Amino acid sequence: MSTQFDTPAPKALNQLLSELRRDSGAALAAREVPATSTGASAESSEESTVTGVAYDSRHVEPGNAFFSIEGYTVDGNKFINQAIEKGASVIFSEKESGPYSVPLIVVKDVRAAIAAVSSDIFEAPSKKLRLLGVTGTNGKTTTTHLIEQILNANGQPTGLIGTLGARIPSFKDGKYLGESEYLDVKHTTPQASDLQALLYTMANRGVKQIAMEVSSHALALKRVYGCHFAAACLSNVTQDHLDFHKTMEHYWQSKRQLFEMLGKSAVNPRTAVINLDDELAPEFIKATAKDINLITYGYSEKASIHVKKGNFDFSGMKLTLATPSGVISFSTKLTGRFNLYNIMAAMAVCMGEGLEKEAIAEALTDFSGVSGRFEVVPPPPHLAAQDRSPLCIVDYAHTPDGLENVLKAARALVPEDGKLIAVFGCGGDRDSSKRPQMGEIAENLADEVVVTSDNPRSEDPQQIIADILTGIKRLKGVTVEADRARAIEAAVLAASPKDVIVVAGKGHETYQILKDSTIDFDDRKEVAKALEQRFETLKSK
Repeated sequence: MSTQFDTPAPKALNQLLSELRRDSGAALAAREVPATSTGASAESSEESTVTGVAYDSRHVEPGNAFFSIEGYTVDGNKFINQAIEKGASVIFSEKESGPYSVPLIVVKDVRAAIAAVSSDIFEAPSKKLRLLGVTGTNGKTTTTHLIEQILNANGQPTGLIGTLGARIPSFKDGKYLGESEYLDVKHTTPQASDLQALLYTMANRGVKQIAMEVSSHALALKRVYGCHFAAACLSNVTQDHLDFHKTMEHYWQSKRQLFEMLGKSAVNPRTAVINLDDELAPEFIKATAKDINLITYGYSEKASIHVKKGNFDFSGMKLTLATPSGVISFSTKLTGRFNLYNIMAAMAVCMGEGLEKEAIAEALTDFSGVSGRFEVVPPPPHLAAQDRSPLCIVDYAHTPDGLENVLKAARALVPEDGKLIAVFGCGGDRDSSKRPQMGEIAENLADEVVVTSDNPRSEDPQQIIADILTGIKRLKGVTVEADRARAIEAAVLAASPKDVIVVAGKGHETYQILKDSTIDFDDRKEVAKALEQRFETLKSK
């Protein structure tokens, strides 16, 4: 079930500007250029009201504040007149232009301004909630889902914002019903105005805490500027998004901003959760204010939460963890070293929220995983009954570290006389330097490799494949098939029943982005079709 965002009451422009200058000060340095006499009067800022926020002129509604953002491909300043024609009551821009029939507010940073103004319009919802932010290259989605599961199971109404969308839990008489209302979001971390509207809606619907993925893009582009976090969690930092960030330093410094923001948050108590095994952990610890509760996790015995014992198999894990409140042993349906890190991260965040280790462990035993994250595609019953199917796993791994983690986890499930088969590609219009790295990782960790397309976007799929192949030193055991459906089919049909196949890169996605179109495509459905075909092929022999 989906729901719409709630709408706040209009706000007087002069009050909004007063709050903007008070709260943001010199960072924004808001300066008003009054409206021209041909439109509203010079005193319009005292009379005008702002009904909402828009950054796309096509979506402006009467009374909206329009923010003209200079994007990477489109300059919002070119659409100011269109926004005014559609009813914008005020314009925010980094450039003085005009004249216009409505006031123009010149600011130093329009992205920060849209976040600050949106927060004010939506009554600073992050101060009424406990935002539990998770950042890192890999693991954000599973970790936030774990946090959501744990807190809801313990009677704490917790929403979710991330890669798989946003949702509000359904509670009755203080008990979680296991159902959610879904809200439409377009980014892992929504644009600032959309995010504030989402937080406002969640607060109105009874949500108390929100497990939220905080991407490096969101931090760099100030989508979370002005948000007050109750927790900041670091999963790990490995290479990704260098097409945007250009350097690893800019990438991890963007993520570090979440911990700097935590120090300025108006909510209490606050908790910083950091993976002590990550080589950049010291940088994030340094960014954490001294008055914040710091919980570290990892395999290192120096970590607040660390592994004492862990047994992995296909059915899940049996774990013994040391925690600040003592040792705890429990089982979980999740498997793989990477999921163990996700579990420890979620446990740390929830302990920071006041839960006891026993309550956390009990909730973890029921968690069955996240769509497209190390997801096993079950064979058709008739094939499974004959034990003639390889184990097929679909995973979102689209970075070198992600691919390495999932292949290592899958290797533990391969029998001595079985093979590990990797089917993967790389996305187009994204960091090309990781393509040969992923080729090398696949070659080193898998017995057979099928190189195919992912989301090629505007790039030539064959060129992307060629880039991947530069990282592969031997071509023995390597197959190239640009058509992703055929690649999956070939791997499933050729595998033995004792083999494990990992189809990596797209995970939960139900589409494929090609040069001129976006088509329906779901790795899980393609694997299922291939397994059916495998059965029909074997039956005919």
